[in-house]
Amino acid sequence: MITHILAISGSLRNTSSNTNIIKASAALAPADIKIALYEGLDKLPYFSPELDGEDSIPPATVKDLREQLKNADAVLFCTPEYAFGVPGVLKNALDWIVSSGELYDKPTAVISASPLATGGDKANASLVQTLTVMSAIISAESKLLIPVVRTKIDAAGNITDKTLEGSLLQVINSLVVKNASAGQH
Repeated sequence: MITHILAISGSLRNTSSNTNIIKASAALAPADIKIALYEGLDKLPYFSPELDGEDSIPPATVKDLREQLKNADAVLFCTPEYAFGVPGVLKNALDWIVSSGELYDKPTAVISASPLATGGDKANASLVQTLTVMSAIISAESKLLIPVVRTKIDAAGNITDKTLEGSLLQVINSLVVKNASAGQH
């Protein structure tokens, strides 16, 4: 059985280290794990409860995000840290799914990659807190900080650090274990 993981990068930059970490994770994943990168973060409108209430239909891009999350067996977030927090575009996406429940009991991983020695620890902690409130399942093995990321991947996005490779595989495998124990498909 194949495990489907939806991966969401908190960065919109074309050369994002965080997006490259996701792509490298997809290449590292065993054959029975498929990691798909969500590509609509920049298409989501600003969150507004008026667009998502009982008497309204959410925008198509929001419906697409929710559907992809619903169909995923697990979710992997990889984000930079901006001003000691989660980037606004990622927080906006989370605002759209707070009340719809797609992350409820969903095995979830949180990775932050940063050029700083802190590894984006504040963004990681903030994202973990938000996702926990949303009832995502996040184990200790599903959290990873990647400090000084540019010394661990090359300009093309290839991982050059064997320890990082092992850590990413641990995170990926933790999602599969959590998915199996949650009894999901």
